[in-house]
Amino acid sequence: MRARQPAHREESQRSNMFDPAEEYRMTHKRRGIALIFNQERFFWYLAMPNRNGTNADKENLMRRLTELNFDVRAYDDLKVEDMWNKIMDAAAEDHSNADCFLCVFLSHGENDHVYAYDAKVKIQDLTTQFKGDKCKSLVGKPKIFIIQACRGDKHDEPVVPMDSVDSQANEVVADAGAVYTLPAGADFIMCYSVAEGYYSHRETVNGSWYIQDLCAALKKFGTTLEFTEILTLVNRKVAARCVDRCADRSAVGKKQVPCFASMLTKKMYFRPKSS
Repeated sequence: MRARQPAHREESQRSNMFDPAEEYRMTHKRRGIALIFNQERFFWYLAMPNRNGTNADKENLMRRLTELNFDVRAYDDLKVEDMWNKIMDAAAEDHSNADCFLCVFLSHGENDHVYAYDAKVKIQDLTTQFKGDKCKSLVGKPKIFIIQACRGDKHDEPVVPMDSVDSQANEVVADAGAVYTLPAGADFIMCYSVAEGYYSHRETVNGSWYIQDLCAALKKFGTTLEFTEILTLVNRKVAARCVDRCADRSAVGKKQVPCFASMLTKKMYFRPKSS
């Protein structure tokens, strides 16, 4: 029969488990892989518009994530088979000496899918490849997914006048389709450009509101603030925007609020790597 631990030891273990200051270990040799799937164009039979401005998002993310020591791998307009191959290759790698894993989708969305060049792919099928039973070297480490896509067909109504788009040639458009929140498992965090049911806005020159403000926050606070604090700040910044110029006149003055679903179990910081 297994001996019972002394009461003081059990109490100490419980105290450590609920330490509000506990952080993920981010002192491995590598920060980790950051995949960026950037979809600007789509095969004609999908009847989906080009996502003008998405390359600005990609370049902005590449700069910020490189500054945070990620091994950034960006891919443009991949077919679904090629996207799957990149995901499977990343999941099969040894992440033992990495802090975390990050993956970004810049695309159109529909239900619980995002679109590759020629077909849609279920987000949960992608995230599943990084769960502990399939990617053991990421067990207990943060898995970060950032999704820039619409999640519905409603515009958020304005409350007070807010920021306008900078340039007259910089029109605001919406990413088509809907992407819904999904369960992902422990140590995952799903970062969405917009709350469920609403349009996600993208400027045709400067890129999407969400990625612009996320990258600005990462540039200023990426190495000092806890990651969910950064995301909360981004929520506030995007919520302060409103549509100024848009071909769809009914969208003028409308708003957007991002959201994130966190299954993280500790605080997460991207503190600078020692040289």
